Parts: sequence; C-alpha cells; structure tokens
Amino acid sequence: MRSRLGILSLLVLGTSCSKNLPTDPLIQVLSSENAKISRVMDNLEAHEVQIRYTQIDRRNDSIIFTDYDFQVDKSNYFYPASTVKFPAAVATLEKLNELDSLSLNTQFFVEGDSVNTTFAKAISEIFAVSDNAANNRLIEFLGQDDLNERIQRGGVSPIRITHRLSTDNADDVTTKPLVFYLNDSTTSLSKPIINSPIKPLVLNRVKKGKGFISDESLQMGPFDFSLKNYYPIEAQTALLKRIIFPEAFPREQRFNLSESQQEFVLAAMHTLPPQLGYDPDEFYDSYVKFFMFGDSTEPMPKHIKIYNKVGYAYGTLTDCAYIKDTKNNVDFMLTATILVNSDGIFNDDAYEYDEVGIPFLAQLGRELYEYELSRKR
Repeated sequence: MRSRLGILSLLVLGTSCSKNLPTDPLIQVLSSENAKISRVMDNLEAHEVQIRYTQIDRRNDSIIFTDYDFQVDKSNYFYPASTVKFPAAVATLEKLNELDSLSLNTQFFVEGDSVNTTFAKAISEIFAVSDNAANNRLIEFLGQDDLNERIQRGGVSPIRITHRLSTDNADDVTTKPLVFYLNDSTTSLSKPIINSPIKPLVLNRVKKGKGFISDESLQMGPFDFSLKNYYPIEAQTALLKRIIFPEAFPREQRFNLSESQQEFVLAAMHTLPPQLGYDPDEFYDSYVKFFMFGDSTEPMPKHIKIYNKVGYAYGTLTDCAYIKDTKNNVDFMLTATILVNSDGIFNDDAYEYDEVGIPFLAQLGRELYEYELSRKR
C-alpha cells in the first residue's frame, strides 16, 4: 500500500504551486501523523476535502498572495451552508451605501415577522453566532439576483445563492416586503423583488450519499443538491481577500464600501459571542471558529484574531478565515471544507461533526499556524 505522503504527492500534482512538492506546506501538514488529520487523509474519498491555504507577504506597499491548493475544484460540489452569509452581508453594506434613506442603524422588520432589528445587528449576529434568521432578513432586503450580481461584479465567482436558510419559504423567488422606520413617526414599505427561477446545477458530486430522510421516512437514492446554494472554495477565498485587503485589488474589483462600513464588517468578523453579550457557556469563544480552536471551549488567546465565516449542514463543515497573530506578526488565510457523513444518509442528523470534522479543521489550522511561525518572510 502506498504511503500517505505518496498519495498526497500524486493528488497535489493538479493543484497550484505544486512544482516543488517537498516544500509544499499543505503536503507537509496533511502528512501529519496526528490522528485528527491522518484518519481523514486515510479516507479521502469519503470526506471530499478541499483546502486553499494562502500565504501573505508584503513588499514595499504591495500585498502578495501565494495560494496552495489541495483538491480544490469548483466543478466538485459541496454544500456551502452558512458561509453564504458572508456575501449577503457584503452585498447589504454595498446596497446601503447607495441609498440615502437607509443606514446600518436603520430599524426594520420583515412583513409578517415580529422581530425589529437593524442591519448592523443582523450582520453582527451572522458572524458572531451564524444566525439564520438574520441572514434571511438580508435576503429579503437584497433579493437573490441582486446579491449574486453584486458579488460577481466585485470579481468573485462562481457563486449562486438561490435560497434562504432553515425557513419554510427558503426557495421562494419573491422576497417579502420590509418595513423601515425612517424616523420617530415615519415608516416606509419596500416592494417585493421577483428573482429568477432556480435552475439545477450541472456539477460533479451534486448528488450525494445513498439515502435521505424526507417526511420522517428513509428514501433510498442519492440526495440531490442541484437546486441548493453554490459557493466554492475559489469564490470564498476571493471574497475574503477583497474584504481584508481591498487595497490589493484594482478599484473595479473592490466592493463599494465606505471606510466606516469596512471597519464595521472587519470588527463583526472577529468579534467573539461573549463580547456581544451571548452566554459564554453556550456560545464560547470558538463557537464559530473552527480553525485552531474549534475543538476546545477554552477562551481564545487575546493576540490571535480570526476573521471568518463558517458553515455546517448536511454533514459538511466549511470555514473561510483570515488568521492574524498580533504578538508574533503572523497572518495567513485558510479555506477548507470536509464532509463527515459515514452512513451516507442525509437529513438524519447523524454526522461526525465533533468526532471527526471539527478536530480535523482545528488541527489543520494549528499545524499551518506553526508552519507560519517558522516561515521566512
């Protein structure tokens, strides 16, 4: 049987930056004997792992990105889950910047919803605890077509967001009206937005598993994701780069965010749940920070900030993160996804998130962080 390193060497031949295999940091890390990594790498086909690790270097006033890929392929589908909330937040900020009557602090509610909120609160909830309802309110504000078009105009593709998350009207192509409070005595009602019909995705691995639960009964046959959201690794990393380092891109590939909006979204991305008043026992520091700390409920070190968005659903865990160590002057980006569904049945809530998936992502982050500490810049 071939060694894990040999298998990795063959797999990485199709990735970027593979010309010097012995020094490829992803090969080094993924060849680790640590059980949290090795048990996944010994069963790669089942886990559908995709990883992009981005080194960040600075030369004069320039930011230089070097991407290392492992099995990254936009034609191989994975369910992005809550990672799609990141583009929804960015598109919302851009749209607000174009409307004189609305701002981050405008109060609003969705028609038929009893919850009053603000755009600032919704975006903060999206990053701090990955709130589904907050995301869905932004979808009603934007509409799916406008959301996708805004992100693509910024040079981020492919992306296709078609549905809301965990709600009865998830697939509705018509948005609900929003009621805005413009001042103490005036309200404004937005018009519904009619979006394009959802077309099936034509991708590899868009049908997964051997069965699924529907209407509380087991249906045999693969689960079809072809009408679901699509947001591959390349697009996730591209958006992260543009938000963390907008100055590294020409103006036509930047999002139209004001300086205050830029500061707001960066703060939201790294703010920990207890800092927003959430119960630290339930919403601990790493509640939605999988890399490095995801397998621990202990407080995160103050000198490490993680600007990220995770997703987990249908047995798929994904994290897209910019990791910054202010004490040791280290920063890098990491985006990865893993499927943990050993029984091949979807919608049965029997996924190995805590046993396999999160430990793998946490250890992956730790080993790349250790690599970065010793890397010459």
